[in-house]
Amino acid sequence: MRFDPTPLPGVWVVELDLLGDERGWFARTFDAEEFESRGLNPAVVQCNASFNARRDTVRGMHYQADPHGESKLVRCVRGAIFDVAVDLRPDSGAFLRWHGVELSAENRRGLYIPARLAHGFQTLTDDCEVLYQMGQRYVPEAARGVRWDDPAFGIEWPDASADRTISEKDRAYPDFVH
Repeated sequence: MRFDPTPLPGVWVVELDLLGDERGWFARTFDAEEFESRGLNPAVVQCNASFNARRDTVRGMHYQADPHGESKLVRCVRGAIFDVAVDLRPDSGAFLRWHGVELSAENRRGLYIPARLAHGFQTLTDDCEVLYQMGQRYVPEAARGVRWDDPAFGIEWPDASADRTISEKDRAYPDFVH
């Protein structure tokens, strides 16, 4: 695995090192020691998946309130997404900044997002499947979100070829107040 830093402290793009032969390829997708050596939370206490039938589906921007903040490693194993993290840590030099990266079955990238950052994505193709390795269990009463198009963040989402599909819950999130 290769870890490429992003402009947001603690957010990393994780690239796979493929070992290939006539059968195909093999790659390590997670190694707790590799994550821990970079100061990242190596715990995986829950794994989740989402399926998104339509292109231009937006999920987010989600996070869990302290003390239940969750780190996550996100991968798209079918289709392609534009994956986004927003820094909500007031003590961070990147407070309110965002970073987005394309994750796809083709590029096999992952995005590691530490606790106290909001996360969301927009599908770039139909039939996307996204896997999440979570560093904290889901705690419903700690679940929070901010609006995907909050002007405080200025996220530059990909152009939508049609109307975006967004859940009522995600549409109802408020602007971020700090």
